[in-house]
Amino acid sequence: MYSKEEAKKIRLQFWNQFGKRCEVHPLLANLQKKWMLHRTKIKGVALRFEADRMNAKVILELNHRNEDKRLKAFEILQSYKIILEEGFPDGLIWEFFCEREDSGQEVCRIYTVLPEVNLYRQNQWPDIFNFFAENMIRMEENFMQIRNILKEEMEQY
Repeated sequence: MYSKEEAKKIRLQFWNQFGKRCEVHPLLANLQKKWMLHRTKIKGVALRFEADRMNAKVILELNHRNEDKRLKAFEILQSYKIILEEGFPDGLIWEFFCEREDSGQEVCRIYTVLPEVNLYRQNQWPDIFNFFAENMIRMEENFMQIRNILKEEMEQY
């Protein structure tokens, strides 16, 4: 087990190393902004990376504070499931309700997971970094195909 400070230092190293890895990734090297993440242009919709002691995830998260809007966005995305899951051989995991550990906020999540990896094992970092890059590129591309539709339908709601 690590102390709080040691764990924080390792997490910081992990994310810094991932940032450096993205700078040399063939599909990302020439981009000014590497990832869309919270810049989806739709309130309450964000893309996220998550890693801990048990797994790593690439997530499309619906975190609108208004539950009705959050659930409506989830419903709309479900109707475009085929597009969102394109290129994910095992599909994606659709979680109607999830409570974020860091804030306790209720969210909906659509994600893919790399099981049995541990952020605190540096020898597993290359596998996690590859998983993050490959799957976030795919998630962003799929999301971009339906972003404007989702935005329009959410504005009407």
